[in-house]
Amino acid sequence: MQVTETSTAGLKRELKVVIDQGELGELFQSRLDEVKDTVQLKGFRKGKVPVAHLKKLFGRSMMAEVVQKAVEETSRQAISDRNERPAHQPTIDFGTNEKEEMEKVLAGQGDLAYTLSFEVLPSITVTDLGALKLEREMADVADEAVDKALADLLQASTRYEEEADRAAAMGDRLSVDYVGRIGGEAFEGGSAEDSELVLGEGRLIPGLAEGLVGTKAGEEQVVPAKFPDEYAAKDLAGKDSEFTVKVKAVARPVVPEPDDEFARTLGAQSLTQLKDMLRGRIAAEYSSVTYTKLKRQVLDALDKAHDFALPEALVANEFNGIWSRFGATAAGAEGQPAKSEEDRKADVRKIAERRVRLGLVIGEIGEKQKIEVTQEELKRALIARARSFPGQERMVYEFYEKNPGAVMELKGPIFEDKVIDHIIEQAKPTEKQVSVEELLKPIEDEMAWLEAAAQHEHDHDHGHDHDHGHPGHDHHHDHDHGHPHGHEHGHEDKR
Repeated sequence: MQVTETSTAGLKRELKVVIDQGELGELFQSRLDEVKDTVQLKGFRKGKVPVAHLKKLFGRSMMAEVVQKAVEETSRQAISDRNERPAHQPTIDFGTNEKEEMEKVLAGQGDLAYTLSFEVLPSITVTDLGALKLEREMADVADEAVDKALADLLQASTRYEEEADRAAAMGDRLSVDYVGRIGGEAFEGGSAEDSELVLGEGRLIPGLAEGLVGTKAGEEQVVPAKFPDEYAAKDLAGKDSEFTVKVKAVARPVVPEPDDEFARTLGAQSLTQLKDMLRGRIAAEYSSVTYTKLKRQVLDALDKAHDFALPEALVANEFNGIWSRFGATAAGAEGQPAKSEEDRKADVRKIAERRVRLGLVIGEIGEKQKIEVTQEELKRALIARARSFPGQERMVYEFYEKNPGAVMELKGPIFEDKVIDHIIEQAKPTEKQVSVEELLKPIEDEMAWLEAAAQHEHDHDHGHDHDHGHPGHDHHHDHDHGHPHGHEHGHEDKR
């Protein structure tokens, strides 16, 4: 094998590899010797097929095997001998006359020559991690936050008691039959029987709840209502309608008392212990936000402290991944003017470069510090992933058992967080006491939401599918167009 460096530009490397005809012949003969004693053909005893006959029948296919194996081994050796660190899988090019030249090689009449092209990982000098300036924002859990959490629990535990002669009020639950009409004509999906409506919960078409206040079981009421202009079903959006509603039952809400008995229904021994549990849960939520913001500081600091050439193949791959998912909305944070596709691509390119740069720096730090992901950590990650698919846990386990490469998707985020933790330990961030409002204030960077979305997609590629079927669910497009539920519209997550 002869290896000649034909091009070196920045991180790019191009090598010309030549395996001469004689060397290929020796490899072919070695392969022939391996199989000649095992081949069994009709008319010949096992191992007694003449070599000339074997060459005639199988020579071309055997030489193809030899060539493929030779390319694999020599390409690895060429890179290894030069102590190169490829940033990606090298590309192999047999030249413009590939078909003609390969025919000669397969016939044993020519040298095998190819070009090996790849980019190498850049040399990285890691900044002094102890000199990074970081702040750990801290917020206390106020009694009001605990009281609010308790009130939410009480509300969520509301039960309803039917009262025969009760006049419906806001907050009551009604069992009804209804028919919706537009212009006097009933429309598809606008009718239902034994439907339950909670008045004032904010998920009914405007005007419907107010029109049913004061009604009693057994009464029938015609209620005018107008579909919102932004209603998901475009054929109904903005139209005036009326619903003929027959009230079958009225039930008043009964909210539990905040006492020890209620606490015991939730697994606590007393109301005091329940409040302590709520305080701990809120504190954990604050702590998670604290860590997320501190991690963002670390990544920003690492990005700012390092400047080196990036392998274009890695940047292009990262760009394509982000653009394919978020290209239509890239840098389209709420309140920002629309951007051209060229500007959006420039924004995504910056994010792709940042992610590649940070990935290389984090990898370098992890390698130098000998940071590894343990089997126990992978096992916990797999259990967490499986639990995110209720009822399909076994399928998730089997998927990862059959696809070892997919385990790397679980390993990456764990490795990154362990390196981040090491950096935080080295930097010794100062603690800063802040209000809850300040702690929870979102990052206002124009592209921060896109970067966060790309990171979330990268870390949780097999996450939950959103439930689009429940009436009133955020972003839901209800096929039952006339259902009086479904008006509530959520805000897009633009973290």
